[in-house]
Amino acid sequence: MQTQDLTQLSTKELEQLLKSRKAAEAKKAEAERKQYEATRDTKIEAIITTARTMHRELEEFKQFCHIEMDEQAVKLSDYGKLRSNSKGGFTITHSDGSMRVTRRRDTEPSWDERSTKAIELIKDFLGDTIKKRDKDLYEILMGFLQRNEKGDLEYSRVMSLFQHSDKFNDSRWVEGLKLIKESYGNHLKGFGYEFKIKTESGHWQNLILNFSSI
Repeated sequence: MQTQDLTQLSTKELEQLLKSRKAAEAKKAEAERKQYEATRDTKIEAIITTARTMHRELEEFKQFCHIEMDEQAVKLSDYGKLRSNSKGGFTITHSDGSMRVTRRRDTEPSWDERSTKAIELIKDFLGDTIKKRDKDLYEILMGFLQRNEKGDLEYSRVMSLFQHSDKFNDSRWVEGLKLIKESYGNHLKGFGYEFKIKTESGHWQNLILNFSSI
C-alpha cells in the first residue's frame, strides 16, 4: 500500500481527509460499543434469568420446609419430644446420624416510643455529670446509644450499656434504663432453616441456602 504524501495535499483536502478519518474512527468506536453492550446485555439476561429461576425454586423450597416442619412439630408435640415452652424452633436428626435439619426462630429486637424519652434522660445525665469527669467513659456510654441506619437501637449495644447499670444512681440514669427495658420487644420475623450433613471425618457440614429474606 502506497503511503500518501500529506505535504502534497491542499488545506481543503487535508480537512476532508481528517473528516473522513474521524468519521471512520467514530464508526468503529460505535460498532465496538454496540458489540460490547450486546455481549454485556446477553450475559446479564442469562444471569438474571437463572437467578429468577433459583429465587422461585428457593421460595417453593422454603414453603415446602414450612409445611414439612409444621407437620413434624405437631408430631413432636404429640410424641412428647417438643418442649411445652418451645416457640417453634427445633432440630431433627436422621436415625443414622448423618443428616440434620434445624428450624430456627428468627426474631428482631425493637424499642417503642419510650426509648426516645429514655435516651434523652440518659444523655442528659451523661452530659451533665460523666462528661466533665471521665470523657472516655462518656464517649463509650454514648456509643451504646447510637442508632443504626434504620433509626433503631442496636441490641448488642444496649446490652453493653446495661452492663454499666449499677455504676450510677442518678434518677435520670435509673429511669432511663428502666424505660429502655420497658420499651423493648422481640418480634418474630419468620422461621429460618439450617441443613447439615455429616462428613466422613465425623464433622457437621452446613449446606448453605440463604433464603432468610424470602
